[in-house]
Amino acid sequence: MASTVQILLVGGAADGETVTVELDSNDRPPLTHHHLGAEGLAEAQIYELESGDHPGQPWIYTWRGPAV
Repeated sequence: MASTVQILLVGGAADGETVTVELDSNDRPPLTHHHLGAEGLAEAQIYELESGDHPGQPWIYTWRGPAV
């Protein structure tokens, strides 16, 4: 069973929400997260993994813009 971690989304429409992602074999989360909008992929927002500056958050996903 893969390990998971909750990561904070910073910026964009999902600011302040968290997502649960699986860690890879090196215990790292995916480099990007596509946060789906009400219309699915048509309104997806791209978040990019960064080292977290927030206490207790080793990583955060920072908003980069719309996927389309």
